[in-house]
Amino acid sequence: MTFAPLMFRLLLAGTALAIAAGAAAQETPPPETQAAAPPQVEGKPPPYEQRLVRLSEILGSVHYLRNLCLSQPEDSWRRSMQQLIDKETADEPKRRERMTAAFNRGYRTFASVYTACTEPATLAEERYRAEGATLASEIVARFGN
Repeated sequence: MTFAPLMFRLLLAGTALAIAAGAAAQETPPPETQAAAPPQVEGKPPPYEQRLVRLSEILGSVHYLRNLCLSQPEDSWRRSMQQLIDKETADEPKRRERMTAAFNRGYRTFASVYTACTEPATLAEERYRAEGATLASEIVARFGN
């Protein structure tokens, strides 16, 4: 397994988390090919899986909180998460589901608590962004090539 795509995405996500303080697609085979393809069997998840799931949850939280406090909503966090999911889980639907669920859980957790931009919401966003940047750097440092 090559860690290069993951490391690139994690580095990009970590950089985006750090920078935010101041401010692919696969072709679908024809239907007859889809029916003939055997179901994918997922192997053992990579050793960084728990960290990646936590990063997904953090990105969901930051996505919600940033948009809550911005005058113009942005979609960059969700798009970055989608790119990470696409690159990391291309042939592993169960991992894709776990990462998507973690992102949504992070989003919904703060959506249930904060309905307006407040000082605690801003502080939570800053802390989660810092945790995400640290986590992304640790994953790249420990598991990168």
